[in-house]
Amino acid sequence: MKDFKNAIIECVPNFSEGRNMDIITQITDEIEKVEGAKLLDVDPGKATNRTVVTIVGNPYAVVEAAYQAIKKAGELIDMRTHKGEHPRMGATDVCPLIPISGITMEETVEFAKMLGKRVGEELNIPVYLYEYAASADYRKNLADIRSGEYEGFAAKITKPEWKPDYGTAAFNEKSGATVIGVRDFLIAYNVNLNTTSTRRANAVAFDIREKGRQKKDEKGKPVKDANGEAVWEPGLLKSVKGIGWFIEEYGIAQISMNLTNMNVTPMHIAFDTACERATARGMRVTGSELVGLVPLKAMLDAGKYFLEKQKRSVGVGDAELIRIAIKSMGLDELSPFDPQKKIIEYRMQDTNVKKLVDMTVTAFAAETASESPAPGGGSIAAYCGALSAALSTMVANLSSHKKGWDERWKEFSDYADRGQAMMKEMLALVDEDTNAFNLIMAAFGLPKGNDEEKAARKLAIEAATITAIKVPYRTMELAFQSFDLAKAMAEKGNPNSVSDAGVAALCARTAVKGAYLNVIINAQDLKEHPEVKPLVEKAIAMSEASDAREKEIMEIVISKIK
Repeated sequence: MKDFKNAIIECVPNFSEGRNMDIITQITDEIEKVEGAKLLDVDPGKATNRTVVTIVGNPYAVVEAAYQAIKKAGELIDMRTHKGEHPRMGATDVCPLIPISGITMEETVEFAKMLGKRVGEELNIPVYLYEYAASADYRKNLADIRSGEYEGFAAKITKPEWKPDYGTAAFNEKSGATVIGVRDFLIAYNVNLNTTSTRRANAVAFDIREKGRQKKDEKGKPVKDANGEAVWEPGLLKSVKGIGWFIEEYGIAQISMNLTNMNVTPMHIAFDTACERATARGMRVTGSELVGLVPLKAMLDAGKYFLEKQKRSVGVGDAELIRIAIKSMGLDELSPFDPQKKIIEYRMQDTNVKKLVDMTVTAFAAETASESPAPGGGSIAAYCGALSAALSTMVANLSSHKKGWDERWKEFSDYADRGQAMMKEMLALVDEDTNAFNLIMAAFGLPKGNDEEKAARKLAIEAATITAIKVPYRTMELAFQSFDLAKAMAEKGNPNSVSDAGVAALCARTAVKGAYLNVIINAQDLKEHPEVKPLVEKAIAMSEASDAREKEIMEIVISKIK
């Protein structure tokens, strides 16, 4: 597997206990002990006798936290005495993993299998894989696996077709069985209407939801097929469940939707479709409400969508994209929408960790000038690269709404979007470079007493040094790519900003050259290492080529200024 240190997944285990808070707390305490996993929500239900827990974090940490929670639930919950309204089959009934960022669905499946194998083998709890992790098509649906519930599993588990994916095919009376899998992120999303009529809100919901509405004949009677089953007319949007209801607290009707796959139907499409269907039925959408948390991508995609509808550049910062999304969908109509509380990635941020990029420019300069060896040249090189991309992005944004250039807005919007992506990654490298230096210092601080300790220390120093080579090398790659953006802006961009494109080229060359020095100095003792040698060769080539790239762009700039 690749390095998932910056990846984020969500895990939503459902435990068959919703009344005894002492048991629930003991389970969630296990989650909070795991570094890198964050407990976001605990939602116990007395009637269902079930608690839904939300964990987010690094995939390895989340899987560890889920395992420890499943283990504790198996120790504390006795399914032989469990009663509740919700269907269930085990102490930990279901445990889905959901990819949030930096990880694909397929990669998340591997983590689900890792968790399932450990639960089955170490805890002796039968495990079934479902949804994207399912080992067979008939096992994809959770309801099919859970059919018969706990009471029917003693007989079900002995059938060959229901042999567990992990663990033995023997019923665990105390803990039951557990379903582990991977599913899409579910967004609970309500759209507000200027009506109090549940029936009219339902009409819009039935227009939209995938299931649609039951078909009726000319006399208004339900149409049935040859088998006597109801015939349904599908709605407009896939992966959407919906219903209309009246919320007494707000005095309005809402279309309540579950968006079960935001990649198929994102939030902004659900909103716009609701607006269209409400208008067609004589109503108006006044705003919307997000229930629970949402991935950052959903908000950024919405912001870009609404900017594109206005024929405006999408190459703006995350904060502006989020602001546009909130205002366009009226997410703040019923209550304030705080991105720091509603967006998963922001909720996960450790406010105790101080980043260089969060400093003022004055503080950053002072920190660089201090006696500490970090931040040093690598961080400064990355920052120069970020400034290069930022300047080119500025020119692209200015060009996208230049008077008389209206038909070219999309061309410059695409340039600005590319620039924003490069700028964000290089800003991250500002701190990554300092972190890499700290890794080396930590490795040199390891004990070197006996032969085993010396060998471990040597390996740690080598690994940390390779990281300290790869970070500035990535800065070089991105900064070298930013030459293309600077050149395009010098040639095609707003002529009043051509000097800014020139400064972008100068910053790009500084970033490439500065990062190159860090690659070379860190590679001194590893020049022949199979991982390092090709990087050094490519770094030399980029450094040499950067002179010509800068000169080419500056000639264009000077020719336009004279």
